[in-house]
Amino acid sequence: MTRKNSSLYPPPTDSYPYHLDVKKVIPNLPDNKMVFHMVGDTGGLVSPIYKHRVANQMIRQCHDAASTTDYPQFFFHLGDVVYNYGQAEEYYPQFFEPYDNYPGPIFAIAGNHDADIDPFDTKKPNSLEAFMQVFCDTNSRHIRFAGKSGRNSNIQPNVYWTLNTPLANFISLYSNVPRFGAITSIQKEWFMEELKVAAKNRDEKATILCLHHAPYSADTNHGSSIHMQHFLAAAFEEAKIIPDIVFSGHVHNYQRFRKLYANGKTVPFIVAGAGGFADLHKIAQPGDPEFPDTSNLFDNVHLENYCDDRHGFLKITIEKTREGLALNGAYYTIPTADNDNSPSVAYDSFTVKIFSLSS
Repeated sequence: MTRKNSSLYPPPTDSYPYHLDVKKVIPNLPDNKMVFHMVGDTGGLVSPIYKHRVANQMIRQCHDAASTTDYPQFFFHLGDVVYNYGQAEEYYPQFFEPYDNYPGPIFAIAGNHDADIDPFDTKKPNSLEAFMQVFCDTNSRHIRFAGKSGRNSNIQPNVYWTLNTPLANFISLYSNVPRFGAITSIQKEWFMEELKVAAKNRDEKATILCLHHAPYSADTNHGSSIHMQHFLAAAFEEAKIIPDIVFSGHVHNYQRFRKLYANGKTVPFIVAGAGGFADLHKIAQPGDPEFPDTSNLFDNVHLENYCDDRHGFLKITIEKTREGLALNGAYYTIPTADNDNSPSVAYDSFTVKIFSLSS
């Protein structure tokens, strides 16, 4: 089926509805347990040591769990792979070099910096041109600007897309370049259809929503995206389904919110954007008049934990047992000292029970 694609987006590399079966990339992925890493904002031009520390700790976790069922099978990137304008020449030092030894495939959504264009770039690239070559190729192959890296391109079908796995569907939005994000009517139409498909599978799989711009954030730099809040609330209401968890980047720290919906469902909103960019974003303190939280948009939304002074990443496990399907997450912080070779430390953990099979 062919659908019109907005001129704001690069052409898709596969057909509508832009689904990718994870087993096309990871054929031996188990049907009963899935373990993966997540984080965003891993790039950076200043103090590159941080992006290497995060990457090295993720690689270390893979190696340490190599012979166990806790082995991370892939990395799902939450956007801003490179700074500041997503240029092809920045992909080697900011992405391919740090993650050259990451053993699994890397999926990604695009962040605002991946899509932005330097007005002074004499090569005049199109928005997301390099991102599409790295993550949305028609076949997995060597990329000319990957340097000596052995990592080939991935085969995601579009800049907005769904990763279908045995235990969860990752509905992956592209929230564009503006500070608080933007979703076109064409992408909204696609999103509504994906939510309706997810509604039919709610007793079989988790529904995971990924978008770069954080709907909720208590930081003093970006703050919450009211635009994304309105967009998601309207979409959930129209489609009559609420996802099980929402992941975002954009804000350079870790935050875990809990939102209670009118139907009684509680949904974690996770911000994980401390993946390597040197400058971290501080959390506003309660009562700070510069950052009020009195809007009714924040009713029934609670910040349960955060980390704004250390870089880190998520490790997520989704497992189906005789009791049901559950998602367990942990946020790991990396050592802060230059000469500290200690492993990353679990700073926070959370559990989402997707459904129960017990009588």
